[in-house]
Amino acid sequence: MRALVIVLDSVGCGGARDAAAYGDEGADTLGHLFERESLELPNLARLGLLEVLGRGNVELFPGAAFARMSEASAGKDTTTGHWELAGCVLEEPFDTFESFPQDLLDEIGGPFLGNCAASGTEILERLGGEHLRTGWPIVYTSADSVLQIAAHEERYGLKQLYALCQRARDVLDRRGIRIGRVIARPFLGDDAASFKRTSNRHDYSLMPPETVLNRLQAAGVEMIGVGKISDIFCGSGISESHPTKSNADGMAVIEKLWAEERPHPHLIFANLVDFDMLYGHRRDPAGYADCLLEFDAWLGGFLPKVGDDFLLITADHGNDPYHPGTDHTREQVPLLTVNAPVNPVDSADFSQVAQLVGTHFGV
Repeated sequence: MRALVIVLDSVGCGGARDAAAYGDEGADTLGHLFERESLELPNLARLGLLEVLGRGNVELFPGAAFARMSEASAGKDTTTGHWELAGCVLEEPFDTFESFPQDLLDEIGGPFLGNCAASGTEILERLGGEHLRTGWPIVYTSADSVLQIAAHEERYGLKQLYALCQRARDVLDRRGIRIGRVIARPFLGDDAASFKRTSNRHDYSLMPPETVLNRLQAAGVEMIGVGKISDIFCGSGISESHPTKSNADGMAVIEKLWAEERPHPHLIFANLVDFDMLYGHRRDPAGYADCLLEFDAWLGGFLPKVGDDFLLITADHGNDPYHPGTDHTREQVPLLTVNAPVNPVDSADFSQVAQLVGTHFGV
């Protein structure tokens, strides 16, 4: 017995009732891409995506069922979304900052540049050169609950950057500051025109409470994380992890794992991050649309391999490339399934994913 859950990072579908409270009124990642990029996703459509979006219907893939889900947790970030998918609803949002207290940065091990809310590309253009001159790492945040540290991958060094981020995580936890993720942001380049973040990002998450991953693992189900899943859950409930460099890498890893013969029940839990990291935050609708087309083409080749097993595709939040700003957007998300143990329920919260997966494995 096995199952596959794929999270299309930030592929929201609008309609969040409380979007205005987050400054996201009118945000609709998929809706705007369909309207303005003439987007067609025939294989996702066969799983019910057009019905979810209210854009007509097609003949569904055998065993397909669909719904829209609304986030119950307070927040719109990756950690909050994934934890709720795994059954943990947060009633209190994670801590956020416009800038970090100086005594906190001193304890982490400054000096630092930046210490402000900024987009990752903008702050490299502005402070990357000074980082090379001084050797001081760049610390910044966003509307999400994150403390991000950027440093040159070669001149500062990955090992030193990772150690600094781990120290930041330890200091935050010791102080009881509930920041969802500390993120190492290595980059390369010699000047503002050539600075570019690399794929060696690493997330240091707050330890989650018990989730369905822990309960499945305790019941003998192997939990296999693909992409940044292990980072998001701080390794809790994860039996083995396969970090990836890109969506293409992630899809290749999924194919490889799916082709393996494993003697024990297992869940493959994958995050495909390029939608969010490369195109949502950078407000690149054409790139976002192309990224969805690439996934849809891959899905067309993968669906015949599902057989009688359980497939679930969803998202963790929105990131509408047409919405002002560069942050995530509060949206509903699609829930597309094949061979679900029970039919998905429309407008339930994200923890429906945990319920479906648990039911599939009898947990």
